[in-house]
Amino acid sequence: MGTPYHLQSPRTILTRLMNMKHQPPALPQPPPPPPPKIILQPRDRTTPAMWCAAIVCFAFSILLIVAGVVILIVYLVVKPRAPSFDAPNATLSNIYIGSPAYFNGDMTFVANISNPNQKIDMVFRSATIELFFRDRLMAAQALPPFLQRRGQSQVLNVRMVSSQVVLPPEVAVELVNQVRSNRIVYTIRGAFKVQARFWFGHYTYWMYAICELELTAPPCGVLVARRCRTK
Repeated sequence: MGTPYHLQSPRTILTRLMNMKHQPPALPQPPPPPPPKIILQPRDRTTPAMWCAAIVCFAFSILLIVAGVVILIVYLVVKPRAPSFDAPNATLSNIYIGSPAYFNGDMTFVANISNPNQKIDMVFRSATIELFFRDRLMAAQALPPFLQRRGQSQVLNVRMVSSQVVLPPEVAVELVNQVRSNRIVYTIRGAFKVQARFWFGHYTYWMYAICELELTAPPCGVLVARRCRTK
């Protein structure tokens, strides 16, 4: 706190007044910045092409939903089942292995193909049967197309003839040992192109069958065990 004017000397008061005159004036405060302006982008108008594309996508979605519901209803009503494949009987009449390891053989088996469906007819468009020994192809046979009504079975005699089939030495030795032990194990593989018909439509798929057959030695070889499955 300074000395009151009435107690100061005239010289001190005069000096202070002169100093106040020489001080620069106070600078004015800058004005506050203006608020930011919000620029609104113009909205693009929806063109007729965009409306048409949206309508088409919506209609396609509705069709997919309806088709899925119809397929589900048909499946629940029809309850489709795949045909079954079995080989209940087989005979082995000949096995001959020459030198070098050329294989000749003759086997016949009974193929039983059943349609377990009560509301679906099966058309076998193509069918191929192959005979294997230790994953080596020994013979192949194509079957003619045939129709199978609902609940019916088809019995076919299939003859598998092998002629001059080259075998690796270890496979030939294994086959000779099985003939001597009176137990020969063959594998049958079938590929079927099946068309299922019902009411107002049909669908086509591939069915695969595998059977493992155990037979006695030729010339009077008979089936002693089997195991078949389809997928």
